[in-house]
Amino acid sequence: MDKQVSKKRLSEEKNPKGKMKKIDDKIALLEGEKKELDDKYLRLYSEFDNYRKRTAKEKLEFTKTATESLIKELLPVLDDFDRALQNIPAESEDEHTKELYNGVQLIHQKFFNTLKKKELSPIEIAVGSDFDLNFQEAIATIPAPSEEMKGKVIDVVETGYMLGDSIIRFSKVVVGQ
Repeated sequence: MDKQVSKKRLSEEKNPKGKMKKIDDKIALLEGEKKELDDKYLRLYSEFDNYRKRTAKEKLEFTKTATESLIKELLPVLDDFDRALQNIPAESEDEHTKELYNGVQLIHQKFFNTLKKKELSPIEIAVGSDFDLNFQEAIATIPAPSEEMKGKVIDVVETGYMLGDSIIRFSKVVVGQ
């Protein structure tokens, strides 16, 4: 057996081309393995990068949804503050009534400013403006007091709000017919 191995070595030493061919084959094999490993690495890196981006997007989406849900639940409280301010006389002879109005107004302003920081903004609608289905919901139609008021907003029953660029509550209005 040892004689066969030494004969083979002797023939390789005598034939350097055979030895070079084996080395070239080995190099080609290793280069192929390297390319394959590089490809696997790039795919794995890309897959991880996509995963990282997707989870960041999902986290942002979840936070936005949770914020929107909470703000929607707080809108009735904001409406109650608005109604309270409308029903407490701002200019009153009674000192207690003035203090009550100022206190309610202060709390309302702080509450609204906190929601405003979260990108909440009211949808401004003027009485007499055209009815806009994109921002308003008609809860009632009444005969228009004049010809010009047909298809116009007669009264704003409930203020609508936007959170960033999306509407979270349409303004509820009465429209002249």
